[in-house]
Amino acid sequence: MKRSVALAAALLVGLTGAGTLPGAAFADGGGPAGNHDERGGGGNHQDSEGAVFVQTNKAEGNTIKVYDRDEDGRLSKAGEYETGGLGGFTIGAPLDALASQGSLVYHKGLLFAVNAGSNTVTVFRVDGTRLHKLQVIWSGGLLPVSIAARGDLVYVLNAGGEGSVQGFELHKGRLSRVEDANRSLGLHNGNPPAFGTAPAQVKIDPDSEFVLVSTKGANVMFSYEIGRDGELARNPVVSDAGNTPFGFTFDTEDSLLVTESGANAVSRFELDDDGTLDQVGPSVPNGQQAPCWIQRVGDYFFVANAGSSTISSYRVDDDGKLQLVKEVAADTGGGSIDMTTSDGFLYVQNATAGNVQGYEVHDDGSLSLVTTVEGLPKFADGIGMEGIAAS
Repeated sequence: MKRSVALAAALLVGLTGAGTLPGAAFADGGGPAGNHDERGGGGNHQDSEGAVFVQTNKAEGNTIKVYDRDEDGRLSKAGEYETGGLGGFTIGAPLDALASQGSLVYHKGLLFAVNAGSNTVTVFRVDGTRLHKLQVIWSGGLLPVSIAARGDLVYVLNAGGEGSVQGFELHKGRLSRVEDANRSLGLHNGNPPAFGTAPAQVKIDPDSEFVLVSTKGANVMFSYEIGRDGELARNPVVSDAGNTPFGFTFDTEDSLLVTESGANAVSRFELDDDGTLDQVGPSVPNGQQAPCWIQRVGDYFFVANAGSSTISSYRVDDDGKLQLVKEVAADTGGGSIDMTTSDGFLYVQNATAGNVQGYEVHDDGSLSLVTTVEGLPKFADGIGMEGIAAS
């Protein structure tokens, strides 16, 4: 099951870090200068309970659409904001252009968005349903597709070329690159990479000891130990992670659930003290096609099955056994991709339908549709919206 650190070292021999961004003019803070124009909408509603943010990933100019969320989970339009960067794509994507989870992340009153087509990350300050652009910064590599944030550390996964992880320190709403925190994944991809070989997600474990990366084509996950100042270990621990590992999330401080999009299943792993992943019990199939994204809501874990346009539900019982609760907890009918949660509601991006659906999550894990917002970019010609987050 395990692969050694030596294997990881071998993968990295002879490879250099991510390249520079040619021809870019760097603004204050180290990122390429961006357009700071904003298009605001309805502002804060008196009955507002929060906001849901959706990344359009448009090639001609990436934007974030903002929706006000009321106490019943219903969404209403509240504005659209330019990121100052461009959307992007992976080659051969069936309906999820970035082939990733976590391309839009809300953290500590800030919103982080990848601009895959221009190799940058945008930082917004969130004020209710209004966004204020603070920074556009180089991602440290090619085609950024996923972001992880915990405490004052932020890591960006770049999918293009050999793939890389770049670490940043967060201070007063701005990112600065951490010295000795750019690591190559050694994937030998082109730019843009093929959908099936692009890395899918980066995440920090709950104890902030490791940065984890899932790689679909290699069927492994990388674990980089985090140093005192956010630097990353030179060589990761590399562990087998099933058939085409894609999205993952933690269920406890030292265990995580991983979607296996190639096996149409979900697996549970324990994260050891040295960064190795050990599988706990067998993989649990859900009878659906292409389960890729996973989102925890309370005691339940919801999986978006892109190929079936459905949502499945799982839970971990008191003995630590992973169980399939419902093969089809919801039929979205529109190419389900990334998801987010807020106050007991689950929000799902549907790429081919060009909408976002919101579901109330009941105590037994069942879902009730409470809202649908239309008019988002539908997946077409290899590109479409991807990325969703909530405050």
